[in-house]
Amino acid sequence: MDVSISDPKAPRPPSLQSGSDKEKAAAPSTPHGIPIDGAAERKLVLKVDLAVLPILFLLFLVSFVDRSNLANARIEGLEKSLHIPPKSNGYNVALFCFTIPYVLFEVPANMLLKRIRPNWWLSGLMFSWGICTMGQGFSQNLGGLATCRALMGLFESGFVPGCAYLIGSYYKRHEFQFRYSIFFSAAILAGAFSGFLAYLLAKMDGVGGYEGWRWIFIVEGLITVVIALVAFFVIAPWPEDCRFLTPHEKDMLLERLAVDRGHVKHDTLTSKSFVTTLTDWKVWAGMLAYFGADHSASAVVAFQPTILTQLGYKSSEAQIHTIPVFMVALVLAITVAWFSDRTQHRYAFCMLGVAICMVGWTIQLAQANPVGVRYFGMFAITSGVYILMPVLVVWNLNNLGTGYRRVIGAAFQIGGGNSAALVSQNVFISKHAPKYPEGFGTGFALNVMAGVCCTALFFGLRAENKRRDRGLRDSRFSLPQAELDNLGDDHPNFRYTL
Repeated sequence: MDVSISDPKAPRPPSLQSGSDKEKAAAPSTPHGIPIDGAAERKLVLKVDLAVLPILFLLFLVSFVDRSNLANARIEGLEKSLHIPPKSNGYNVALFCFTIPYVLFEVPANMLLKRIRPNWWLSGLMFSWGICTMGQGFSQNLGGLATCRALMGLFESGFVPGCAYLIGSYYKRHEFQFRYSIFFSAAILAGAFSGFLAYLLAKMDGVGGYEGWRWIFIVEGLITVVIALVAFFVIAPWPEDCRFLTPHEKDMLLERLAVDRGHVKHDTLTSKSFVTTLTDWKVWAGMLAYFGADHSASAVVAFQPTILTQLGYKSSEAQIHTIPVFMVALVLAITVAWFSDRTQHRYAFCMLGVAICMVGWTIQLAQANPVGVRYFGMFAITSGVYILMPVLVVWNLNNLGTGYRRVIGAAFQIGGGNSAALVSQNVFISKHAPKYPEGFGTGFALNVMAGVCCTALFFGLRAENKRRDRGLRDSRFSLPQAELDNLGDDHPNFRYTL
């Protein structure tokens, strides 16, 4: 669905054409007079793609490997070495210690991003959590492990929303979904890659007197530190400061972004705009939908290897059997993202993810036999949730204007949504393995909640667009100019993406 953010009654710029020399000679110009032809625009977007996405993809892949490697270390003997009783919830405590600071610091961390250059901020965070990842490999008890996990959560808190904001600052609203899903697919690929890497590193058992699970943390943490140092020189700056474009290309980039925003301008941070953003029903609905989705994702990351071993696979087999689960999810997530941008629509694709995920939770909750059926259920949960999550984030960012409102809204959605990990870490109770009735039942219920919130968003936003089409919000034009410019998506000319 094509949704414009400019005044529907105002003259629209000519569509961007591509093709023949005749078309190039008659290349349309933007309202500010900068000529743009289709071929030049495609070249510009490709140049931005190559400068912005690959390094952030790599960083997120490494981030997710570091975040999820605790699950791989667990089935390689971590609990036994650290004297954590097998039927206790010590493993859940370690997960819990990561999640609390990760959730609490997302909003303030993302607000800092506006004041610090992206390469300093993102590479600095990565270097810090890489050191903490290595520290887990030298832990001698649960306390040491939990401390490292808590520091990791603190340093990782600003990473994903920061990357989302940086990527979104370079693209038009209906180019963003495919790019963000490419970025987010690093998490899916990491799910497959981390299992295979852990399988290889575990074979270092006994080297230097360290168990195999310790080498998982040490080597992966060292890789993170090295990549962070390289990333400092590669991460793209803000569009206004980019040096990888020629002056003309930079002007063209900024102009096409300005046309896409229409009347919505970069807002300024005031106490009123901060409170307005955090009390916006759309932000809360998006966060609750993400909460329902993230429970499934965190359950897959933290407990899938364990569940596979309890279904009868050996630890090495369980590591390898996670790979096809994530690879199928990767292909589906990218395919759905392409169609979502192509159709300029979000809601139907969110509900597709919800439906697929629900099939998986139903299979697990029913304890279906044989084992192969439950293994298929892992495919469904993983594919469904990784279709849903990136679409939810982009849908939220599409509808939050620009500037601080987008920064705060993105961090609140991702941070609040990630607090679902606190639920998943406390409903998969060791003594109830392998049936986990609380875990599977909660997953099903929260998945339903995600679908309800998506539906409320769709009908609520559609109704608001109709009100604005009828001029029922035009009274806001009488506001002082400074206040009108700071309305963001509340501006009467803004139209929400559905």
